[in-house]
Amino acid sequence: MSIPKVELKPCFLTPRRLQPEYPLFVYLPGMDGTGQLLRTQTVGLEAGFDVRCLAIPREDLTSWEVLTNNVLDLIHAELEKSSQRSVYLCGESFGGCLAQKVAVAAPHLFKRIILINPASSFHLRPLYEWASQFTGLVPSCLFDFGAVGLLPFLASLSRISRSDRHEMLRTIRSIPPETVCWRLSLIKEFHIDDEQLRRLTQPVLLVASVLDRLLPSLAEAQRLVDILPNSKIVVLPESGHACLLETDINLYEIMKAHNFLESGAEVAKELEVKS
Repeated sequence: MSIPKVELKPCFLTPRRLQPEYPLFVYLPGMDGTGQLLRTQTVGLEAGFDVRCLAIPREDLTSWEVLTNNVLDLIHAELEKSSQRSVYLCGESFGGCLAQKVAVAAPHLFKRIILINPASSFHLRPLYEWASQFTGLVPSCLFDFGAVGLLPFLASLSRISRSDRHEMLRTIRSIPPETVCWRLSLIKEFHIDDEQLRRLTQPVLLVASVLDRLLPSLAEAQRLVDILPNSKIVVLPESGHACLLETDINLYEIMKAHNFLESGAEVAKELEVKS
């Protein structure tokens, strides 16, 4: 699958088909910003959702505020087509930070929120903050080599198919070094007041990988569950940071198993079967 060239502003990708009668599921991706790495989950999610993946231009060097407003504009544009449905917001890693920004900017817009190994845990690793100061000094040619070495930290490779490992590496290599440095700087400066998070009263699902070698995701989930008033943690004991690429992980089934699907998501599927 080729990675589409996204120009000018962030946009939504529709993985397979439009399902306007279903709740809208908005996925905000990790540092790559492509939305392509959700592909292993889309079939499962489409059992109960109309799925959209955010794609951020590779050369995008905008602020959290601009990215947040872009996402909200895209969601409102979708709701203009079908305003009565609910919205599920899902953010993974870098997208987990963006999801928090989007949620506190429009807290009443979302029925459910899912945060998967959010990179808001970056501050829990002081060494990363120190090292991030020097990423701008790394020659561009070394980023390709570095991407290979980063893979074991990004994922539990034995739990990911060969083709998905190749896709992940290709996707990482597609992001310009300047963009990597910029998004790292955004993560480094990321902050939301606890009081703002406490205003998010809708159900929040925190998915944390125990074997995340990149970030202390379990510690961050435990921190957030103490702040968010209606949240629960799902612990993935054998998963790495990029858990959604793992063959044994099905996000829709995780949500279903933890009673995180509102009745409308399942009713819509029943109506389709009966029609």
